[in-house]
Amino acid sequence: MSNSYFPRWRKVQGGSQDVVVQPDECLSWPQNIAMGAQHVVAMFGSTILAPLLMGFDANVAILMSGIGTLVFFVFVGGRVPSYLGSSFAFIGGVIAVTGYAGSGPNANIGVALGAIIACGLVYTLIGLFVWWMNARSGGGADWINRWMPPVVTGAIVAVIGLNLAPIAAKGAMGGSTFDASMALMTVLCVGGIAVYTRGTVQRLLILVGLLLACLVYAFFANVLGFGQAIDFSGVARASWLGLPHFAAPVFQLHAVSVIVPVAIILVAENLGHIKAVSAMTGRNLDVYLGRAFVGDGVATMLSGAVGGTGVTTYAENIGVMTVTRIYSTLVFVVAALIAILLGFSPKFGALIQTIPGPVLGGMSVVVFGLIAVAGARIWVVNQVDFGDNRNLIVAAVTLILGAGNFSLQLGAFKLDGIGTATFGAIILYALLRLGSRGRAAAGR
Repeated sequence: MSNSYFPRWRKVQGGSQDVVVQPDECLSWPQNIAMGAQHVVAMFGSTILAPLLMGFDANVAILMSGIGTLVFFVFVGGRVPSYLGSSFAFIGGVIAVTGYAGSGPNANIGVALGAIIACGLVYTLIGLFVWWMNARSGGGADWINRWMPPVVTGAIVAVIGLNLAPIAAKGAMGGSTFDASMALMTVLCVGGIAVYTRGTVQRLLILVGLLLACLVYAFFANVLGFGQAIDFSGVARASWLGLPHFAAPVFQLHAVSVIVPVAIILVAENLGHIKAVSAMTGRNLDVYLGRAFVGDGVATMLSGAVGGTGVTTYAENIGVMTVTRIYSTLVFVVAALIAILLGFSPKFGALIQTIPGPVLGGMSVVVFGLIAVAGARIWVVNQVDFGDNRNLIVAAVTLILGAGNFSLQLGAFKLDGIGTATFGAIILYALLRLGSRGRAAAGR
């Protein structure tokens, strides 16, 4: 490993699928640009969908995803390939604190932004602790795994999807039978792409499914005259280049207490992604774990400061790396620069705003459901033993607290269902672990 902060990227010929391009290697610049564009396409669907579901400006989200990726690149010294996009983990908390109705700009966006900044700060502090632990003894990852084993992280991730289920159902029902039918049609479009396609199209199922659903909606609404037609006049009027609609944060203790627990989810996501990239590249990247958390946390704070969503490392882009076997971190610099250019295009933002409400409602059903299932997948992949009563109780209690939106109010401090489920899972697991140790000690 190079002693310099950034690696000295060695140029390789990456035209063949048999060639593995490591993080400290690079392609020719035409290949770098092509690969960077592919990563932008991979993250595009989810990165624009998340802000739309929260009433945020999609241009700001795209812009800050690019800037956040560059921030992450700097903190990890260009040694961990990753793209930072809009995190779905914030959706439940943002909707809870802003009362967002699911259509148009979020009138209370400032309250959510202040809480997102606070969440990023907590995430950064966790990262600094792990960074210090790694520098001291190399035990940062062990500390996280001890407090947040798969049974805990799986339950917390599942809770996010379950907590959002009523919102998804309400959005899908819409205001008419036509709206509900188009929402269900959207579900079928995404499901069809997921099941009946292969390769690149299947990996981009959110984006391709969204485009297909919009085309079907346009046929019924704009051609046949059902429902509200898609209006493209705003796209025609919008300029190609310009500033996005930035927003200022507002700090309220209640909102902070609801959204800060999301930091635990971001830690679990980032940890899983770094483990995945380590396995793919054959390199132990645990030493960069704390730096990755700090980079993600700082990027989240910067995004929240100007009106963007919280960000996280993206599994979609890890999927692209898996297929292409190109892990060069310079590719992500190119992808970030392309995203920044898109963020400064009002015409792009106007095009995003033409997505029909029923289509977004159907996408909510799919995305929130996938979040819930992702939690269960963590249990399956890590072979969590539900024959162990400790795991069984932790998962059962966490799911009900989150799905039932169990809230706690202590003066101005309030935890909603996701917050109580998050901290409840961690504390309950720790208490039950202590109890099992006590019994084991008494039996000796």
